[in-house]
Amino acid sequence: MNKLPLAKRVLILNMLVEGSSMRSISRVADVSINTVTKLLVDAGEACAKYHHENVRGVRASRVQCDEIWSFCYAKEKNVATAKATPNGAGDVWTWTALDADSKLMVSYFVGDRSGQSAIALMDDLRSRIENRVQLTTDGHRAYLDAVEGAFGGDVDYAQLVKLYGAAPESSKGRYSPADCIGARKDAIEGNPDMKHVSTSYVERQNLNMRMGMRRFTRLTNAFSKKFENHFHMIALYTLFYNFVRIHKTVKMSPAMAAGIESRLWSMEDIAMLIDAPAPAKRGPYKKRS
Repeated sequence: MNKLPLAKRVLILNMLVEGSSMRSISRVADVSINTVTKLLVDAGEACAKYHHENVRGVRASRVQCDEIWSFCYAKEKNVATAKATPNGAGDVWTWTALDADSKLMVSYFVGDRSGQSAIALMDDLRSRIENRVQLTTDGHRAYLDAVEGAFGGDVDYAQLVKLYGAAPESSKGRYSPADCIGARKDAIEGNPDMKHVSTSYVERQNLNMRMGMRRFTRLTNAFSKKFENHFHMIALYTLFYNFVRIHKTVKMSPAMAAGIESRLWSMEDIAMLIDAPAPAKRGPYKKRS
């Protein structure tokens, strides 16, 4: 079976995380769209596995969480009338948890905006954090039970609740929300330092995601057609952001700033993860009598 040269795989992966569409990549790299898709799937699976196993034992003082919207195949309001909708069609929310100091993306979860998704994010975040942290989220009510269930009382938790005015007539029916006219800081658990109750860093990271992944770009036809590929792209981008991209604030990669990696990765390192040997399969678990 033919195998793409390493240089071409690096080119394709770089274009994926720099906001190019799948078909434009296939034209520039002179490969089929199926080749680009297969590489995305393979890289996404490898990146998700590496993040799951290695982004652990993080020591952070302040963590900010947020959700970013996108959709798969069709927007939620159009799913009922769309033809041949696949599983996962409709609105898709990416939940993110960012270390405010190192800028490390500690945890992420792709799903809907329900309480179950909030629980999944917080349980995963708790498993990766080594110490007591100050946690800030927006005012989404789903966070309340999720944080309590994951951290109990071992967290300093506050919500930044944004206050919106009436939507202007010209923006009704558009995706833009009403103008934000203020914000309220609510201490929920523990003793959070109210000076550091903010979601600014994680919201800026959401902008990075929207600019770096073509399928997040609004008002285009580059949106995801399959939920699985949407997840694979987020997994690839997250590992690139954490290990390859130099963050201008910390002057190194977030993984280096967080102390979980000693060197700056290149995209070749991510491409080589795809070829890493899989662990030997274990036999079925047998309960001891």
